[in-house]
Amino acid sequence: MEQITSDKDDYVCTIIVIADSYPFTKSIQYKYKFIIMKKENFLIIGGTGKTGRKVVESLELLNQNVRVGSRSSQPAFDWNNEDTWEDVLEGMDKMYITYQPDLAVPGAKQSIENLIALAEKKNLKKVVLLSGKGEREAELCEQVVIHSGLEYTIVRASWFSQNFSESFFLEPIQQGFVALPQAEVQVPYVDTGDIADVVVEALLHEQHNGNIYQLTGPTTLSFKEAIAEIAEVTERDINFVPITIEEYVAAMKEQGVPADFVWLIEYLFTEVLGNPMVSEISNDIEKVLKRKPKSFVEYVHETKKTGIWESTTQNA
Repeated sequence: MEQITSDKDDYVCTIIVIADSYPFTKSIQYKYKFIIMKKENFLIIGGTGKTGRKVVESLELLNQNVRVGSRSSQPAFDWNNEDTWEDVLEGMDKMYITYQPDLAVPGAKQSIENLIALAEKKNLKKVVLLSGKGEREAELCEQVVIHSGLEYTIVRASWFSQNFSESFFLEPIQQGFVALPQAEVQVPYVDTGDIADVVVEALLHEQHNGNIYQLTGPTTLSFKEAIAEIAEVTERDINFVPITIEEYVAAMKEQGVPADFVWLIEYLFTEVLGNPMVSEISNDIEKVLKRKPKSFVEYVHETKKTGIWESTTQNA
């Protein structure tokens, strides 16, 4: 995929060239998509994270002005240091917010309130907030954005498929032994690429203003079923053992996991996975993107190719 761009004043014409290879003839067919849109300044807070980096890539492909908000960027953005916020928001038109580590943690709502107040002061036009499906505390943060007076879209996502390859499920999978509570709860895991595509659409197009989208995958799986799928596709023996939340918390503490992370995991496994709505499937991805969401099975087959799930013995 290539892009050819031409700027004129505040608008950009982007020609996206997509090469599709045909396996039988070995020929290449080029498709040209012409996009004319207003060129704007986008701040992506968490722009190096699971969804943020993909939002950045898409906006840059469309030749938009993109600023990454992270501790490693220049200017730097640090949720724990409000003195860093003003320079990052300067000159921005629209903002995507991903809060670390989660909107459920104590202090998150106050941070969102302060950031939104600064965004209003800086005359930002729109905010897209990444929220969590089934999280009461996250919904309180949503209300801050909704009642701010800014244009907004709320993206309320289910558990990420990428938690199995980019987060705390990865190491146990590599080791071939996964022990988790809430083993039978059905979760419609959602791909972070689908989330990012919805966010980009929401940032670019006014018809998404004022909407709350619930993003899920097309089917539900339990932890046990998800691990079994990964084991089958990778042709590995990965043992899954259901345990209680008390046993899980005790194991994390024994391993020296920081107390705030232990609190968050316990909250997610009790309050969120204990909420019946966590299993509900939405068609909002298809409604926004005019295509079906990526299934967990598709995610597993794609991720297998990266080799990330090879055993730690093989990687040694």
